[in-house]
Amino acid sequence: MSPTTTSAAGDRRLGVPKTHKLFIGGAFPRSESGRTYEVTTSRGAFAANVAQGSRKDVRDAVRAARAAQSGWAGATAYNRGQVLYRVAELMEGRRAQFEADVAAGEGMSAARASAVVSAAIDRWVWYAGWADKIAQVAGNANPVAGPFFNISSPEPTGVAGVLAPQASSLLGLVSVLAPAVVSGNTAVVLASQERPLPAVALAEVLATSDVPGGVVNLLTGRTAELAPPLAAHQDVNALDLAGAVGAENVTWGELEAAAADSLKRVRRPAAEVEPDWTAEQSLRGILAYTETKTVWHPKGT
Repeated sequence: MSPTTTSAAGDRRLGVPKTHKLFIGGAFPRSESGRTYEVTTSRGAFAANVAQGSRKDVRDAVRAARAAQSGWAGATAYNRGQVLYRVAELMEGRRAQFEADVAAGEGMSAARASAVVSAAIDRWVWYAGWADKIAQVAGNANPVAGPFFNISSPEPTGVAGVLAPQASSLLGLVSVLAPAVVSGNTAVVLASQERPLPAVALAEVLATSDVPGGVVNLLTGRTAELAPPLAAHQDVNALDLAGAVGAENVTWGELEAAAADSLKRVRRPAAEVEPDWTAEQSLRGILAYTETKTVWHPKGT
């Protein structure tokens, strides 16, 4: 579909609607399947064409996430915080686009969409601030019966698979993505199937930010097609099932069973409805993606 546009001089021309790509390893490839699907607004009007990812795209995204994980985890916590804060800065600069996408996709008024975008930006800032503080809160110097220092510290789990919420296309997305990456994990995100445009815009922000390629990989497509191979992938260490709520032909139990084969840790909403994403966040979101490492060191000489 190519809508006509009219210039300021009154010239009419065919518009060039954008076909949005996937975001893998910091690049924007087409789906290897070549498929796309049409996204509509909450009122049923054409909004955009987006790539329809495949199982092969899932494998490519996990490979990119694994390749980037050691470098991201090896960055200083202060640096990770600065990088994530930069995401908030860039979102602020593209606020108008995010507001338009959220309003059209979720059927909100302009004022409410603006409030949602503000909350999403503030959420990046909140999590960025915890990057260099989580170790002090979750770590500990343990008393032991011997001449040793015994120190426990939270470490990233590895690669996280994230099913972004279906209804809350931006605030919900940020609320499940930011806690996964702040401690040094990398992520493969399945965007909301029916409302992927805010996630696509976020990918474009990430591509122009300081976030290294591969730290966040974002796929669009049918959740029922992409979630099973992501849950079953042997190189994914954790799984967030927030986006299973309300997804067509997606069963939590089947995804949890697929994840169990590789001993993934799984996060799932407490109920069969999406949580209130405007509620305050807690450190539990970050700690869900960490593992405790304990080291011993002798005292004295």
